[in-house]
Amino acid sequence: MILAFHKPYGVLSQFTPDGSANRPLAEFGFPKGVYPIGRLDADSEGLLLLSDEARWNARLLSPANHVEKTYHVLVERLPEESALGQLRDGVVLDGKATLPAAARVLDPQPEFPPRDPPVRFRKNVQDFWIELRLREGRNRQVRRMTAAVGHPTLRLIRVAIGGVLLGSLVCGSWRELSLGEIQMLPAGM
Repeated sequence: MILAFHKPYGVLSQFTPDGSANRPLAEFGFPKGVYPIGRLDADSEGLLLLSDEARWNARLLSPANHVEKTYHVLVERLPEESALGQLRDGVVLDGKATLPAAARVLDPQPEFPPRDPPVRFRKNVQDFWIELRLREGRNRQVRRMTAAVGHPTLRLIRVAIGGVLLGSLVCGSWRELSLGEIQMLPAGM
């Protein structure tokens, strides 16, 4: 079984509390025996997959499979083509370049429901949504990449893992993947 969960802001990618104010996954009524495949930081939102089958962890997280993950990222100021080009070519983080990524400004700009707590608003700095598609998953990679090109991340939502889409899944809810969605994952059944 594989579940898609729309992880809210302020929720850990683990079932046990960590002593912070962030909520654990145990509060969302998942079936017994599932665990997250990968993670999203507590201050990130969006698609998180969970499964009760260990084989999915290896298939989806193995660097050899390079499963693409798509993020919609609210950043400060409109990125120029040169900044998007740097994101596409790879940004040096901790002395090592990231793999090439797809990066574009979203047009039209999406309308996501407001976040609780709200993203800070600055009257003199306009914010823009960009899309990043990555095939690796370093610690806080998206935030560090956008900061490195001068556009700090204000809000981060993962909208797809491989061919599995977040779609209209309501924040805080989950559903079981269809057989068709499972078949879109590496070495699907």
